Amino acid sequence: MEEEVEVKLPKLGESIVSATVVQWFKKEGDIVKLDEPLLEVSTDKVNSEIPSPVSGRIKAIHAAPDEELDVGALIATITTAEITSAAPEPQEPKKAEKTATCSSGSSMKSFFTPVVLKIAQEKGVNLEELANIPATGAGGRLSKRDLEKYLTQKGQKPSSTFASTEQIERMKMTGMRKMIAENMVRSFYEAPHATLVNEVDITKVVKFIAQEKESFLKKHGYKLSITSFIAKAIASAVKEFPLINSSLDGDTIVVKRFVNLGIAVSVEQGILVPVIQNCQGRTIPDIAKEVAALSEKARSNRLDPNQVKEGTITMTNFGMSGTLIGVPIIRYPEVAIVGVGAIQKKVVALDDDTMAIRSMLHLSLTFDHRVIDGMYGCGFLAAVKQHLEQDISI
Repeated sequence: MEEEVEVKLPKLGESIVSATVVQWFKKEGDIVKLDEPLLEVSTDKVNSEIPSPVSGRIKAIHAAPDEELDVGALIATITTAEITSAAPEPQEPKKAEKTATCSSGSSMKSFFTPVVLKIAQEKGVNLEELANIPATGAGGRLSKRDLEKYLTQKGQKPSSTFASTEQIERMKMTGMRKMIAENMVRSFYEAPHATLVNEVDITKVVKFIAQEKESFLKKHGYKLSITSFIAKAIASAVKEFPLINSSLDGDTIVVKRFVNLGIAVSVEQGILVPVIQNCQGRTIPDIAKEVAALSEKARSNRLDPNQVKEGTITMTNFGMSGTLIGVPIIRYPEVAIVGVGAIQKKVVALDDDTMAIRSMLHLSLTFDHRVIDGMYGCGFLAAVKQHLEQDISI
């Protein structure tokens, strides 16, 4: 007997009340299996695929790409009547099969997104050429970024939207970008920000990593990096300065006795902040493993919503881009964020008045001045510096 099932946007996390449609993997009339991904949605924390709750045929799609929906909103209607005449669903086409399909034209238009097809038309890229461009998008689809990279390699500039003859590109913010913007504005204007900077001699850490990295990789299967040592130093310093690891609830300071350290990771859509739970009780190898796993999941869009919530303090490593000093914005409702600058070799005067070439980096601490005083912040930064310069072991 035929039954119509309404598919609604599920709750994606305790604090998430809405999401934005990124793309549909199915269209109206398509057959879908139980638990097969229907669409991808984006929040300020993570992108998620929404699976089908039943097997059947998609009767109607009620949400378009870039549309923002509240949790519980209707996104699709699926009819569960048994389908006997339908041909079996084709497998994901291989690259060679894509070329053959291009001759039909119309079938490939449903495979490529309208944005990709528009750019391809403007740049004179035919469907056969599109089918042979390496695709890294969700479901094996060719993304706008893939096409722009291909055009750049060919010596063409990516397509832009122009107003009259002026070279002005207008880019609509993604759902994730909008949520990040809203949270940053809220944090910046609600919390009075103050920033301190300290310079740290990490020569011992750099030498230790150079000596141990190969054996560490063989033994554990993942890399040993400076991030793990800084994360451990932050967690250790929090024990001495617990207010750094708190939040403000009205006129009440909520101090956490556990350190859930957020690690900012740059992805195509913006910045994701996966969280290392209970960092205060982890060893350097444990932290290195978690950093590697969470970073890989963030960049491949496979983070679980539970892996980006309940952070208590955040670190962001802008030094990977060569930046020496930065002043990051606190992640609401946390009260502090640590910025990590690039490592530089410098001639430094040592305590015995001799000169030496040392590996140095700048750490910045941005904090909520309602909760933390300047001298308290100075003490915390000094503690992080001491742990990084002296506690070199795994």
